Amino acid sequence: MEAILSSQHVPAASIWFPEDDRAEILRMIDEALQSGRLTLGPIGANLEAEFAARHAVQHAVAVASGTSALEIVLRAVGVAGREVVVPANTFHATAAAVIAAGATPRFADCDPATLAVDPSSVAGLLGPQTAAVVVVHIGGFVAPSVRQLQELCSTSGVALVEDAAHAHGSSLDGEFAGTFGVAGTFSFYPTKVIAGGEGGMIVTNDQHLADEARIYRDQGKASFLTNLHTRLGSNWRMSEPHAAITLTQLRRLDEFIAHRTSIAAGYDAALPELGLTPVAIPVGAVTNYYKYIAYLPEGVDRPVLKKRLREEFDVSLSGEVYEVPLHLQPVYEPWAAGPLPGAEELCARHVCLPVSAVMTTAQRDHVLTALREVLP
Repeated sequence: MEAILSSQHVPAASIWFPEDDRAEILRMIDEALQSGRLTLGPIGANLEAEFAARHAVQHAVAVASGTSALEIVLRAVGVAGREVVVPANTFHATAAAVIAAGATPRFADCDPATLAVDPSSVAGLLGPQTAAVVVVHIGGFVAPSVRQLQELCSTSGVALVEDAAHAHGSSLDGEFAGTFGVAGTFSFYPTKVIAGGEGGMIVTNDQHLADEARIYRDQGKASFLTNLHTRLGSNWRMSEPHAAITLTQLRRLDEFIAHRTSIAAGYDAALPELGLTPVAIPVGAVTNYYKYIAYLPEGVDRPVLKKRLREEFDVSLSGEVYEVPLHLQPVYEPWAAGPLPGAEELCARHVCLPVSAVMTTAQRDHVLTALREVLP
């Protein structure tokens, strides 16, 4: 890995497909082409089985994207015509899936210490119309507050759904992301720790929910071999080529996490002297370091900092998680209801330092050198 990238150029993120994996992907795709099974075939089935085993769940259902995974789960738990509590700090797709599933999003405030939804804010939004709460594992780690959300949802009879798009292989106290609620959803978009090109996964221990997900992903058909439609599903299948790519990445997940963790350790040691405050990984948590997140010192202009790092040092920082909270996004104005100070603070003050499965220690040190020069 150490020789792949120049130490003087640091991209925001990098995807790694070793030569052996590329050959294996081509072999699997060739088998799919010969068989004619280009969707819902044996490669996808193998991916589902291995993903379920890796995340210690009974069922995994491969779908077209992380967004469709979340919409399918929300449809399966019956949110249509009701409300779903969503963190203000998350990607657009989380709330978009709620609306697409026929529900009304209610935006909850977030905790700057964890970037996760604040249980006290969630509690204030629960009511007779609440069908579900979505928790998002921002940056790849599971905040301990998920336990409070479990209790809140259990007491209120509300489904807890996990948007684990960032959190492949992450865990808290030995429990994997995706297993704290009725179902968890993952993304295989190219920026993720596991990059499949496109694709997503639903994990659950609920047999009925898994069965519903398989119906919804295939146009709502009762089975693959019939045109009897029992649900208003869509074309949410994962193709066999995408499954082949994702499967090779899944088999390297532990390797990817170990390397990302080693890069993060160097940041942890150096950042305090620079005035940056890393988001603390909770005791008992194992994170995949999808993002390395730190808060800037007061008074630092983030756009200026990023511009100088890029132009003067060839260091690119990735997009924040996230730059603008959902309740301030123009498209969600009809559902916004007042300020959410925690989400607004965390969105305004953090940066995501480069980290990947192929980042070298020399590149990490170059990032730190650049920060020393640029920070006041």
